[in-house]
Amino acid sequence: MRWGCYLPRASWYSGLGRTSQPPALYSGPNPSPLLTPRAFIRHHGSSADSASPSGRHGQVFRSISAAEAIQRHRRNLAEWFIRLPREERQFGPTFALDTVHVDPVIRESTPDELLRPSAGLAQEHQPPPAGLPALALSQLFDPDACGRRVQTVVLYGTVGTGKSTLVRKMVLDWCYGRLPAFELLIPFSCEDLSSLGPTPTSLCQLVAQRYTPLKEVLPLMTTAGSRLLFVLHGLERLNLDFRLAGTGLCSDPEEPGAPAAIMVNLLRKYMLPEASILVTTRPSAIGRIPSKYVGRYGEICGFSDTNLQKLYFQLRLNQPDCGDGAGGAGVSATPAQRDNLIQMLSRNLEGHHQIAAACFLPSYCWLVCATLHFLHAPTPAGQTLTSIYTSFLRLNFSGETLESTDPSNLSLMAYAARTMGKLAYQGVSSRKTYFSEEDVRGCLEAGIKTEEEFQLLHVFRRDALRFFLAPCVEPGHLGTFVFTVPAMQEYLAALYIVLGLHKTTLQRVGKEVTEVVGRVGEDVSLVLGIVAKLLPLRILPLLFNLLKVVPRVFGRMVDKSREAVAQAMVLEMFREEDYYNDDVLDQMGASILGVEGPRRHPDEPPEDEVFELFPIFMGGLLSAHNRAVLAQLGCPIKNLDALENAQAIKKKLGKLGRQVLPPSELLDHLFFHYEFQNQRFSAEVLSSLRQLNLAGVRMTPLKCTVVAAVLGSGKHALDEVNLASCQLDPAGLRTLMPVFLRARKLGLQLNSLGPEACRDLRDLLLHDQCQITTLRLSNNPLTAAGVSLLMEGLVGNTSLTHLSLLHTGLGDEGLELLAAQLDRNQQLQELNVAYNGAGDTAALALAKAAWEHPSLELLHLYFNELSSEGRQILRDLGGTAEGKARVVASLTEGTAVSEYWSVILSEVQRNLNSWDRARVRRHLELLLRDLEDSRGATLNPWRKAQLLRVEGEFRALLEQLEGPGS
Repeated sequence: MRWGCYLPRASWYSGLGRTSQPPALYSGPNPSPLLTPRAFIRHHGSSADSASPSGRHGQVFRSISAAEAIQRHRRNLAEWFIRLPREERQFGPTFALDTVHVDPVIRESTPDELLRPSAGLAQEHQPPPAGLPALALSQLFDPDACGRRVQTVVLYGTVGTGKSTLVRKMVLDWCYGRLPAFELLIPFSCEDLSSLGPTPTSLCQLVAQRYTPLKEVLPLMTTAGSRLLFVLHGLERLNLDFRLAGTGLCSDPEEPGAPAAIMVNLLRKYMLPEASILVTTRPSAIGRIPSKYVGRYGEICGFSDTNLQKLYFQLRLNQPDCGDGAGGAGVSATPAQRDNLIQMLSRNLEGHHQIAAACFLPSYCWLVCATLHFLHAPTPAGQTLTSIYTSFLRLNFSGETLESTDPSNLSLMAYAARTMGKLAYQGVSSRKTYFSEEDVRGCLEAGIKTEEEFQLLHVFRRDALRFFLAPCVEPGHLGTFVFTVPAMQEYLAALYIVLGLHKTTLQRVGKEVTEVVGRVGEDVSLVLGIVAKLLPLRILPLLFNLLKVVPRVFGRMVDKSREAVAQAMVLEMFREEDYYNDDVLDQMGASILGVEGPRRHPDEPPEDEVFELFPIFMGGLLSAHNRAVLAQLGCPIKNLDALENAQAIKKKLGKLGRQVLPPSELLDHLFFHYEFQNQRFSAEVLSSLRQLNLAGVRMTPLKCTVVAAVLGSGKHALDEVNLASCQLDPAGLRTLMPVFLRARKLGLQLNSLGPEACRDLRDLLLHDQCQITTLRLSNNPLTAAGVSLLMEGLVGNTSLTHLSLLHTGLGDEGLELLAAQLDRNQQLQELNVAYNGAGDTAALALAKAAWEHPSLELLHLYFNELSSEGRQILRDLGGTAEGKARVVASLTEGTAVSEYWSVILSEVQRNLNSWDRARVRRHLELLLRDLEDSRGATLNPWRKAQLLRVEGEFRALLEQLEGPGS
């Protein structure tokens, strides 16, 4: 895939006014930019030297003091916008808005189009008409079709389309001199202005209080004309009244009035009539400004062109130093790895239309990049998948109210959790991801009875519904809706549960009855208590006690509900499919980057959906950090509810902990604990875990971090840690060191670990807390260089008794090194150096060292390059070494079958897929020749029968190896 082709360029590189501007490269949902004067010339040139447009006004602020004041104003604004949220710092220290911003598409619209009612949900989700041209930023203040000068521009867009970032980028461009059409730019946050309420103030006071350096230039504002630009961001936060009876006329910038009244007179062009004004707002608030005061409307349509999405991903994921945000942990991705990631994502965008539809919103492009960074780069301390999604919602919804005119001041996110969360949970419960228009309407309109509630629903549908739902573009499901990204459905379903919004009819009725009894019960109980003392009626104490029973019954009913949710959660998380059961982290990566070949088994029903992220998100949302962020979004989770949910989950997981889970399911279990971020909870639930079997799971840096974080601080020992065929590297070994220190048996077979990994294994063996007794390193290219490091660890280690170096490329040099230093270790009992390409001399030297070793009992030498004479010498010497180590170099011992023939056979069968077939075939033929020679040399019929049986086993293995399907 070639990134430089077919990308429309001309419409991106121009700034406001009539000058060219560097390309706008979008940076995500509401991030503050990292202001660095490296410039746009790196990508597309700079507009700083562009000529100012000729107009009715020349340079207004000519005096030295005024120019210095504006320069201070520029520096202050830049300093304000330089601050990055923590969510952006993960992308590396060089991240900056200048290098990763792509302008969203802006389409000009008309008042009639804005106010035209939609026929249904499908029409609300229609993309902008392809025939209408995009509106470049340079054209915002151009004359309209009738030649009239445009002074007021309103840009509107739903949540997530990039309004905030566009404003930030524009302000920074002005700070750097890239908008010479305007001598002075004054941004106002309508959220800030609304917080002032009706307190009287003047425009000059508003400017002077927020931008102190501008006090000196306030008298010149009236003469600045169109060279003065006001930016009013988030108009939906202000309640504007354009009626003369509600807001009187005022043209004096120094006349005190309510902030909303000042903005009304600015927009009327009654105050500072020549000034330029740019307004951003959500669609529901467009009608608050009469159209006669607006010169141009522009709809922010996000990344409606897939090429914009590709460019965004290329710039974001190719950020230099991208992997250094984890405090030096792990290894950063190389440029080649980042390019491969981008190419995979690009191919999926082209072939999988649903992800392209999701990335229509720039904010979801940010979420995709953040998720990929989480999966493939070193993870910052404390970051979890749930925290990424929670932070994503905070960046888009923080402080947002559904409707500023509504007295309830309802949080937009709380409304979304109640409506979209219900739809998401219904989908998880019924195992579906596609929703009809009736399904969506049912969740949105449930329980709505008043006009005010219908108005809130109308606002939500216009402003935020498109953020959560997108039309399905997959064949066979046209006309239905899906959640914009699949994981968002599971996140919202989990949020719906942990917020306690899911209640059965019995629970709702029980709660109402309890509240009634609670209100009446106190008074009635007091009266009954007095009467019971005056009159000897035995029935009164019984009635008195019955009143106390009702709250207890309701409490038990709630507890049963929580246990049912916990049970469903556990069953969902550990639902095993025979054909495709990757862990959830691999499944997430596959959903974003795509997979090669079919994902679904042809015999499996097509609607079989798996929601393993739903329970993991439930645990993550109960963590203290995410609960604090949700409280900022207006979705608080009570401490008591969190405790009771955690107790119900612990009860179910405790029973599950005694079961032996498949490797991928076990990793999901550990990932749940990582998301929950509660070490005490995890230690109690995992206290019965004795075997950590993750064989075959691809252990990425993130997975190593997850396992180390959950199990590294435990107290009890692990009987066995099996990480065979996990694609481990030295960085993963270092990350998992705390887990290895708790293991008694450690299996690291088939991991392509080279000599550099032996340095970490040496440190592990020399650690004073090491308790490993069995270490399996077979099928790793350790070579003799690695063994020399391992021997350093063996010298100082006192726990290791069984060491397997089978098929590790030792050769003669490695075996001779072992022979020379084996006596420096005093407790080793079994050493396996089979299949290492060693000859007779090295094998004999190691065998002699083994016979002299005080504790070694068994030495494996089979499948080495031993001659018949060499094997015979080893048998002869071994027969005279009574009470010493047994050396296994062949299937025979004299004329009898070796008692270790089954060990050799099992090793061959276990490693057949990873070994060189021709070499294994040759070794099997040599072993069969030994068996035939022994069978011919013995007259004992019992031994002959035993030799024939073993010979048959190995011949069958040889036929399997030579078969057409091998």
